[in-house]
Amino acid sequence: MPGDAGASGEKPTIVLVHGAFADASSWNGVIERLERRGYTVMAPANPLRGLYSDSAYIASVLKSIKGPVVLVGHSYGGAVISTAAAGNPEVRSLVYISAQMPDVGESGMSLAARFPSALASATTSVPYRTGKASGTDLYLKRDKVYPLFAACLPRSRANLLGVTQRPAATTAFSQTAKVAAWKDIPSWALVSRQDMTINPDQERFQARRAKSHTVEINSCHVSLIAHPDAVADLILQGAAAAGSARPGSRTPVPTGTPSALPRSAVSRVRSWLPARQLSAPADAWGHRAR
Repeated sequence: MPGDAGASGEKPTIVLVHGAFADASSWNGVIERLERRGYTVMAPANPLRGLYSDSAYIASVLKSIKGPVVLVGHSYGGAVISTAAAGNPEVRSLVYISAQMPDVGESGMSLAARFPSALASATTSVPYRTGKASGTDLYLKRDKVYPLFAACLPRSRANLLGVTQRPAATTAFSQTAKVAAWKDIPSWALVSRQDMTINPDQERFQARRAKSHTVEINSCHVSLIAHPDAVADLILQGAAAAGSARPGSRTPVPTGTPSALPRSAVSRVRSWLPARQLSAPADAWGHRAR
């Protein structure tokens, strides 16, 4: 389709990385929409064992892909992609969906201390042991899944997420970032206004700091499940720019306005966002992402 490929004419592969307390199936609705647009999509399992090992694993997945890549992360997956993309010239765009975007020296825990959310009191700790290692896993308390994590879904579906959740080791949140790929690779960010897992002010702060092309929607934390159209449309912006957005360039790509969205997406974005949000939205301090 016109506008789907970048300047090179080659469509990028889109790689989707899920976050904590979830698995790759949380991307199902988004995958369907991206594949209908002709994109090759991968949604590898995020090990959720620690930032360093998780990002190393995703980096190894990226090395197996030929051609340009759009790398997308939800929640803790955002921290993973920020490290995994570093030094890979084929990663042309980063897309953050209700996500963590740590800078060097920051962790999920340090960001949460600065921007508190309800997550701190909503998890339970369970020791684990493998053949060679041991540690502590964090699970969402079952009675917190709906109000904290998935309030924009039917309760029955939120309950299933609680039953099937994959725990994250505490090291996923405590290990500090050694690199921040968003400093060199153009980025897009979706802020969920009703997010109770990651403070929306944290999402806004991170997006402003990274100079991300940003949209806000009315959603709980699992925006990728509740609003797959909005999420897919933002990813398509990153994909459309992937042919010309080269790592190391901080020149803004004009995709923050409705005219740069795929035509099929414009009417949907107008229905989600107030008119003043169709360009770069204001953050908690009145700044606008560039």
